[in-house]
Parts: sequence; C-alpha cells; structure tokens
Amino acid sequence: MPQTYATLAVRPQGDHVLVVTLNRPEVLNAISTQMSREWCELFAGLATDPGDTRCLVLTGAGDRAFCAGADLKERDGMSVDVWRAQHAVFEQGFTALMECPVPIIAAVNGHAYGGGLETALCCDFIYAAKGAKLALSELRLGIMPGGAGTQNLPRAVGERRAKELILTARTFSAEEGAQWGLVNKVCEPGKTLADALETASQIAENAPLAVRQAKKSIHYGLQMDLLTGYRFEIEAYNRLVDTEDRREGVRAFNEKRKPSFKGR
Repeated sequence: MPQTYATLAVRPQGDHVLVVTLNRPEVLNAISTQMSREWCELFAGLATDPGDTRCLVLTGAGDRAFCAGADLKERDGMSVDVWRAQHAVFEQGFTALMECPVPIIAAVNGHAYGGGLETALCCDFIYAAKGAKLALSELRLGIMPGGAGTQNLPRAVGERRAKELILTARTFSAEEGAQWGLVNKVCEPGKTLADALETASQIAENAPLAVRQAKKSIHYGLQMDLLTGYRFEIEAYNRLVDTEDRREGVRAFNEKRKPSFKGR
C-alpha cells in the first residue's frame, strides 16, 4: 500500500493517512465494473491488514463531481443477466466500504448522484463542498437505490426525510444535507480535501486499535437495543485493556507527554 489501480489514485498523506481518489474525471468519476472491483480489493485488503493506515479520505478527481453514480454508458444495452452480475460486483464493493475497520471520511468535492451519494453514505461521515448537489436519483431511471441508499440515508436523516428524498429523487444542496445531519461540514470550494485531511490527521493521532474498536461499537451497536449494544461496547472495550497502546496512553498522560501509539 499504496498500490496502482486503473480507476483509483491511492497516495499516502503522512505516515498514517491514505487518500483514495475516484479517478475517472472524464466521466465524472462514474462507477464502472472495474472501479468497483478495484475498490473492493482495496477496502477488503485494509480490513485484512490495515498496516500503518489509521484513517482514509475518499474523494473524486477534478472539481465538478465526487461521483456521478453508476456508469450508464457501460450499462447501455446490458442484458438482464449481465446487469445483475455487474450489480453483484457493486454490492461487494459497497459492503467492503461499509465494513472497512479503518475510519473513512468522504470528501465530496463536487456533485454526488445515485451511486455516488451512496458511496459517500457508506463512509463514516461526509465533508462536502459548498454548492455541491446531491441526490439519490435512481427512481428517475426506473430502478431504486441499490448501494445501501435505502438503509444509510434514513439512518442519517430519519425515515420521513429519506422517503421524501428517495421517492421524489430530488436534488438537494450540501447546505441542506448539513441541516439534516447528512453532511458533517460544508467546506469552501477547493478546501474540502484539506479540511477532511485535517480531521483525518486528528483521528490518526489517536490509538489505532481504540479507534477501530470504537468505530465497530458505534456501527454495530446502533443495530441493537441499548443494553445489548452496551454489552457489545464492553466486549470491544475489554479487547483494549491488554494492549501496549493502552499502557502507553496512560503512561504518557502521567508523564505529561504526547503518546506514541504503535497499534499493538
């Protein structure tokens, strides 16, 4: 890591942050079969062995679009069987993104439609450029969201708002998304990636095992009742007690110095 891909640009930012760019600017970074395969490989690999990566920022090439959704030119004329086979690849990619243990910030540098917005929603949280337009627009094409959009959007904005946005397929602004809790921060144009990287660096300074356990506890705990979720939290907590990082964190606090975490 980083590895060379045809549709993704991957580069380290410092020692512990990775920037992944959807790199098909000629088609507004639309998701092709190859792109989905490549990001599945990337994120599944991080799940198996994150190495030194403690946080990741996902963005799009250029300043017009984060991602325009699925590549409809590639899909033009597809048979039903080929379409379903392609979507199975997409499903693996979205699942790998959601299940990646490393925190992922979506730096939505431009418009995000359909599968593009679903991609951002699969990340842990979203920073978006002022003026960016967002939509789950699939119903205009005779289909529906198939990248966990009907699951992630209501979890972000509530059931009733999600129904309105999905069923009308209407476009909304980054500013509206922030009002509804979908977007964490609206950034000045051209500063979205920098703002996301600043937050990623703050995350990367913390103990990586603790960060990944906390992310897991939040993500899966929200799918449980409160007490079951709390029990899950304690199981995650107890895995951190006998770690070098926990001992280093307490030692550094008492010695009044910055801790040096090793992910062990």
